[in-house]
Amino acid sequence: MKKVKILSIILGLLFTFIIPTTVGAEGIFVSESSASFLTNYSNSSDLRVSTLKAFLEKHKSPLAPYSDDFIYYADLYDIDWRLVPAISGVESTFGKKIPANSYNAYGWAGGKYRFNSWEHSIEVVTKALREKYYDRGANTLSKINRIYCPPNPKWGGKVAYFMNKIDSNPIEFSI
Repeated sequence: MKKVKILSIILGLLFTFIIPTTVGAEGIFVSESSASFLTNYSNSSDLRVSTLKAFLEKHKSPLAPYSDDFIYYADLYDIDWRLVPAISGVESTFGKKIPANSYNAYGWAGGKYRFNSWEHSIEVVTKALREKYYDRGANTLSKINRIYCPPNPKWGGKVAYFMNKIDSNPIEFSI
């Protein structure tokens, strides 16, 4: 069992850091997460979890304890693991400025939507980004920007800024 766990970690690191998959359009690149290789071991052994947790803790985010949820759902729905946390940075200073008890760190439905918990919000937003954005061709920050926050053409650049701060795999944004 220990050999399987070690092999899973090595493969995870290989897919995450050495063989990144990118989707590009209009000069913007959004890395896809490595899908579902985490099924054989706990997310807590994934370096992305500790990287994200440290970043969110540095920003005193109430989302820090849910770093493994961000990674789990990003892998489940095959989107960049930094995207949803970065959106929370732009929309709510990483969950610090939200309507009371809404768990809406993402400006979802103009900030009016209420989720049941942080876990619920992470799952719903990640799934919606996959099904209503990526699966319909909005797989770059520029394209996501046009749907998610059309009145602000600089929104995607702000999301890219936080994605780059979370992890050093560069994301470029141009309109």
